[in-house]
Amino acid sequence: MRCEARLLVPALTFIALTVAAVASLGTPLITSVATSFHVSLDSAQWTLTVALLSGAVATPVLGRLGAGPHRRVTILVTLAVVVAGSALTVLPLPFAWLLAGRAAQGVGLGLTALMMGVARDHLPEERSAAVIALISVVSIIGAGVGYPLAALLVELGGVRAAYGLGLVVTAAALLTAWRSIPEAPEGRSARVNVKGAVVLAAALVLVLFLAGEPSLWSRHLAVAVGLAVVAAVLLCVWVVIELRSTTPLVDVRAVRHPAVAGANLAMFVGGIGMYLLLTLITRYAQTPHGAGYGFGLTTFVAGLVLIPFSVLGFVGGKLTPRVRTRIADPLLLAGSAVVVGGGFALFAAARSDLAELFVAMGVLGFGVGGFSAAMPGVILAVTPKSETSSAMSFNYVVRSVGYSLGSAVGGLILAAGTGPGHLFPDDSAYTTAALVGIGAMAITTLTSLALPRRRPSEANP
Repeated sequence: MRCEARLLVPALTFIALTVAAVASLGTPLITSVATSFHVSLDSAQWTLTVALLSGAVATPVLGRLGAGPHRRVTILVTLAVVVAGSALTVLPLPFAWLLAGRAAQGVGLGLTALMMGVARDHLPEERSAAVIALISVVSIIGAGVGYPLAALLVELGGVRAAYGLGLVVTAAALLTAWRSIPEAPEGRSARVNVKGAVVLAAALVLVLFLAGEPSLWSRHLAVAVGLAVVAAVLLCVWVVIELRSTTPLVDVRAVRHPAVAGANLAMFVGGIGMYLLLTLITRYAQTPHGAGYGFGLTTFVAGLVLIPFSVLGFVGGKLTPRVRTRIADPLLLAGSAVVVGGGFALFAAARSDLAELFVAMGVLGFGVGGFSAAMPGVILAVTPKSETSSAMSFNYVVRSVGYSLGSAVGGLILAAGTGPGHLFPDDSAYTTAALVGIGAMAITTLTSLALPRRRPSEANP
């Protein structure tokens, strides 16, 4: 299939943005789902958690399939699954079917790395670097796009209307992929290591479950620790399986490369910090005035707070490919981490006015955009073209785990700062959480600075 670059680039960007935005739909709809389906808030929370879980499990498998000759078929089938899941969220079915639909939608998160593989294979080298950076950025800011729009649709037409948006855009993404995605280059081969996939899936389910249930750590510490030990053992077993396999799910030996290992560590710790601040700001904005702080914003208005995140995230992502011609990618990662740390500092020092939250969110978006755009360059500079999807898939699994832990850390700190008989945490708990975030971004900065540097002319993204 022939595909002109001018049509391929918007197609890849649209698909990456769509799957990210649809997966994030669970965030603003939790309260509405609980009310509409007569379930608890904890149960409704699983409409978000199950999408993250299925995405984390599917990502490495899709990454390996995307490295083979059937990448186009893999993309089309995956998007068909997402469309089917979107239909389940719209049909008047019981809550269990809604969860099944959300799980199917989450599978689409694994497509981002495949979009990068397509760009690297079918675009000129100088063009592919900028497009890969853009895909990385839109996969982040998709949440900021989907959140306010979904919240508005809930207010206008109910929860089914919001999920209906997901059905429309995913169907459009499937049509776009069918018309625009080319076949993989000849000579590729890829087999999925089923045993490794099952073990990794089990480990990730445990890790993300523990991250998504912070109350488990405070109420049943022994159980949480036991599950964490099981998850660690499973991850060790998975590494052994991958090292012994002739067709590993993830090339663990390549992951051990100093640049790749360091980049994934920076992504993990940085992801914790980035999602922590996102969680803090949105929760603070929705806290009612009766708590002694907060602004009592509705779901839709709180979603508008994410607009600076999306806009400046896009700006940061677009600027990064231009700057990286003069500055090495590790330095860009470190600089972006410093910017996110600045967002934490702003939130810790000034949050009495709503405009200050908009500024902090904008700073966060700019830093996240730059960080996301620079990350692929670090990894792909030492990765063969044929392994692009697999390498970036592993990085996105690391990111997912980091984001989940960031949300959990925020929940634990705020829970610890909630006095007996109180519904909301003390204002000082937000300051404590912000200081923790500054520490996380400091570690991310130091890790990024320690990465091996190549001159921009030597990079091969």
